[in-house]
This record gives sequence, C-alpha cells and structure tokens, in this order.
Amino acid sequence: MRTTRLRVSMRDVEPSVVRVIDVPAAASLTELHEVLQAALGWTDSHLHRFEADGLSYGVPDPDWEDQLVRDEAATRLRDLPARFEYLYDFGDGWEHDVEVLGRGAETPGCVEGTGGCPPEDCGGPHGYRELQAVLADPHHEDHAHLRDWAGPLPSFDRVATYLLVRQTVGEVPESVRLLLDLVAGGVRLTPGGRLPRSVVRAVQERRPVWYPLDRPASVEEDLVPLAVLHQILRRVGLARLARGVLSPTRAAADDREVVRRLRTWFETDGFRGRLSAVTVAVLSASGPLPHAELVRRVAPQMGHGWAVEGRPLVTADYEALLHGLAAELRALDLVGGDWLTWEAGPSARTLLPGATMLAHLWSGEPPW
Repeated sequence: MRTTRLRVSMRDVEPSVVRVIDVPAAASLTELHEVLQAALGWTDSHLHRFEADGLSYGVPDPDWEDQLVRDEAATRLRDLPARFEYLYDFGDGWEHDVEVLGRGAETPGCVEGTGGCPPEDCGGPHGYRELQAVLADPHHEDHAHLRDWAGPLPSFDRVATYLLVRQTVGEVPESVRLLLDLVAGGVRLTPGGRLPRSVVRAVQERRPVWYPLDRPASVEEDLVPLAVLHQILRRVGLARLARGVLSPTRAAADDREVVRRLRTWFETDGFRGRLSAVTVAVLSASGPLPHAELVRRVAPQMGHGWAVEGRPLVTADYEALLHGLAAELRALDLVGGDWLTWEAGPSARTLLPGATMLAHLWSGEPPW
C-alpha cells in the first residue's frame, strides 16, 4: 500500500502533542479523520472539520440547504495542499496543524510522536492548562474531584499507537480474500445462481464452523455466512456476474478499495453500523460470551433514541436484531465461535473503525 507521511501538531498544548504518521495515499478525508483520531488519542465523540485554502471539508448537514462545508467523503488527501488544519470538538476548540512530509513507508502506522492526548471535554487548551495545574497541586480544593474525573493524564505509547493506526486503516478479512481467490479466474454459477459445489466445499474446509453438520456441504445455503458473503461482494461491487460467470471486479485488486467498499455495507452512521461496531467491540474487550450475556452488555452501549414502531428498543428487540446480523458478522470474520457462544473474529479490530476505537477504549476500562 502506498502511504503518505504526515506531521500532525496540536496547537497551544504543553507538553507538545505531535504525531508523525503514515496513512494511505488514497485515503478520503473521512478515512483520514478516523486515522487522526486513533493517532492523537481522541475518541471521536465530537464534530470535526478540515480547513485548507479558505475551504472547509466535513460531514454535510442534509437539513442545511446553504451548505458551506464540502463533503469530506468525496475528497481525498491528495486534493489538499501540503499544509492544512484539522479541527476537533468545536466547543473545546482543538486545532491541529497537518503537514505533508512526502512518501511514507510500505505500511501505515505511527512513526514517532510526543505528548499524551488531553482528556475529552476538559475545556480546550485553556481548560487543559487549568486541569494540569490543579492535578499538580494536591492542596487545591478541586484536586481530588478532578483526579477522579480525569485519572492519570495519558502518556504517548508509540508501539500501541502504531498498532491502533494500522487497525484503523483496516485489512481485508480472510474470508473475503478466500472467496475472491476462489472465483479469481471466473466460476460458472449453477442454473439457480448459486456457487458451484467445488467452491462451497473449499470454503467449508477453511470455515468448518459455518456448517454445523458433520458431512460435506452441497449448496452455498448450507454455509449461511457463505451465501451472505456471496451477496455482499456482489452488492458492494467486488464481484460481478456476467453471462453466468462470477468473477472479481477491478476494485477487488486494490486492498484499500476492498476495505472501503466493505465498510459501506454497514452504513456506519446508522443503527446497523452502530450495533455491529458495539457488538464486535464488546466481544473484543470481553472475550467469548453466551448470546444472552452479549445482549445484556450491548444494549446499554447503544445509547438512547433508537426505536421500533414508535417505541424504544427493549432486550427482546436486541436479541432478534443480533440474530439477524449474525450471518453478516460471521461472513466478514467480525464474529466467530458457535451459534450459542459468540467471540471476536479475526477481523474484529481491523474492519470497522468504530469497533476498533471502542475495543481499544473498553480494553482498558470496560463500562460493564
């Protein structure tokens, strides 16, 4: 993967917070935002914006007709000048200077850095200075309260940050690579539009848990995640059917594009995306869980405001919704284990940025 090296400096903060990171050269600004959050240590809890040459890029508001912010998802890093700004949390007002240094290493990651990230919601640079002063003074009347609120101020860990950046950039799931390789030369589907038995059994050999019966599978529906994966790859444009032959598209040869398209499947800003990310993050932080316990931990982390037929979601709703998502999560190696006990799959921290961020946070101090 070709990368671009960036130097990111937080303004008006001491000790200085600087990160030198290698990011995918073809990254969109949405993807760059996700990587910057991981590299700096923020938690993506507030709004953000990029500014360059008098133009602003962010997430457009569909309810605002006179839109002054350009769509960051439609803009690539290479479209910006060599120096630009990244703004985060408009209330606290964290400002970052970003400088393009040139070509990076062969893989994304954090090359070097200094300074721990300030706590979220501490009042911006001015509030952070006041917080530091109070924490340094055991006799201050607010010392105990703010010590409990902020905890120990974080330091910079380059190895951990390198890994988190890599995970946030993402990797192609093994299951996706497997099926794309199996159809690489083009395979003729059955008259009913199914994958041929040779492909089904090749997948069964690599993913035996996808078919609980102790016998060779016959059709792709025997391996429910395989049938779902087949449809996902076609719908996101990674495989196409022409004259009865299924083969990978040109986009499937580009790992960055494969990850980008797979992420669109979950509608990351909607309910399904949130439920998927929270579920995978809970499993990553907790280890294997029976389905009932998983539901008990997932539901509180979804937040308020979700409803079905005009009423708030309850436990039974989450049980049904997770059952409905199970095959998709397994198809993309986000979830593993048997159908009664779920566990994090091999792609749990390397496909959905939301799951990566939450798993990182909850691994240190889980909210349950």
